[in-house]
Amino acid sequence: MKPCSKNRKLIAWMALDALDARRTSALRNHLDHCEGCRGYWEEVSNVTERLKSAAPESDLEAPEFFHHRVIEKLQAIESSSVLQILVAWLRGALLNWRVALPAAAVLVIALLVMVAPRHPPAVSLPAPATVQVGSPSSPGGDLAPTIANYQMVASQSLEKLDELLTREGNKPLPPAPLYTASRLALAEASF
Repeated sequence: MKPCSKNRKLIAWMALDALDARRTSALRNHLDHCEGCRGYWEEVSNVTERLKSAAPESDLEAPEFFHHRVIEKLQAIESSSVLQILVAWLRGALLNWRVALPAAAVLVIALLVMVAPRHPPAVSLPAPATVQVGSPSSPGGDLAPTIANYQMVASQSLEKLDELLTREGNKPLPPAPLYTASRLALAEASF
């Protein structure tokens, strides 16, 4: 018969005398009634008794090259960078499909979240600026500073484009809007 799965570890601990008195008495009571656990207890206690009775040979010594190998391995582990350790861990973890599958799912979800289109805030935007189109014959008129108007004037002549750009460069800049904390708070409240 098989031992109870919940008691296997407790039986092994009891065979090693690593279980507290309360659990030991409860487990001994269970062993009186469960044939599977009792058989498992006999097997484990037999093995532990044999291991305790075996005396290690005291004249055993490791050869010198063993010590050198151990030192080389320890130095290699200490000198490896965090990146190398991470890559080695990932390589080992990805070989296990139980880790690789959820990791791949998380990666796909993260990519979808980053690539998914964002919904713009529900704020009314001002109407788009209208384009003023001047007549091609009069580049000296007041044209709106747009790329389309600059292209139109440039197609007539480069001298006219130069005059237009010079006039635009000499115009005074409009005053910049002043932002205050109260305006920013109102703007944020509208979002």
